[in-house]
Amino acid sequence: MLNEMIVFIEDAIGISVDMQFNIFKTFVAILVVYLLNFIVMRVIKKETKDPKSVFMWGKTISYLRVILLLFIIGRIWLSNFQSISTYLGLLSAGVAIALKDIIANFAGWIFILWRRPFEIGDRIEIDGQKGDVIDIRIFQFTIIEIGNWVDADQSTGRMIHIPNGLVYLKSLANYTKGFDFIWNEIAILITFESNWQIAKKLIQKVGIEHAVGVEEIAKNKIKKASKKFMINYNNLTPIVYTTVKDSGVMLTLRYLCDPRARRGTENDIWEDILTHFSNHKDIDLAYPTTRFYSINEGKTN
Repeated sequence: MLNEMIVFIEDAIGISVDMQFNIFKTFVAILVVYLLNFIVMRVIKKETKDPKSVFMWGKTISYLRVILLLFIIGRIWLSNFQSISTYLGLLSAGVAIALKDIIANFAGWIFILWRRPFEIGDRIEIDGQKGDVIDIRIFQFTIIEIGNWVDADQSTGRMIHIPNGLVYLKSLANYTKGFDFIWNEIAILITFESNWQIAKKLIQKVGIEHAVGVEEIAKNKIKKASKKFMINYNNLTPIVYTTVKDSGVMLTLRYLCDPRARRGTENDIWEDILTHFSNHKDIDLAYPTTRFYSINEGKTN
């Protein structure tokens, strides 16, 4: 009687008994897994008061739920699932899909530890975010932000958590790796009527005074870094470049400084330059001006 009923159902719906049984087992498996998910989350929400922790647990359990369902459904539907190689291949594929971002971040963590593109304490820039590295974890690293609405690369006080996987996808700049110094420039615009030759000598003098000791340290750093990186600087002495702009003569001081001391050195150099300029009546800082000319009376300002 039972066999006749099974045959009748098979003929009526056009699905074999084995397939019907597999569909039933699949439905039960999904129901049981989601029921377990519900129970576990209820316990977590009851025992954990921090919303962030609850969220992270929920994400982790959702990943485990997908892996578990892939395993169970695979066992139900694939007749050759007893093969360990097939099992591991399908399981690996399921894990790779479900945990794609986590795997990428973990691989990024391995790369950071192995190749050391940066370490804790380094100042870096990646994907438009700049800051000092304060923590490196398995899935993300943390920086204290610099710049943004604050001038001269000073700290904003914000912590930014960045996925480790970005080290593969985005360009990474390290301010302090190897060379330990950066080139900084200060542009001073003086009027066309100023004695730009004297102004240039004064700026050069100030730059050299503030570079005392830096050049020798930088040479030693370059010598050490050149063993690992292709770094070659022949001239490390501060230099002043001359350019003509719309409103006057631009004198640009280029000098080496510690990445974290950029604003401090700018402040000290500017104060010395202003002090020197105040002693020279033939040097004036420029600003945007409009000049008018009269055919009859000559030039007027």
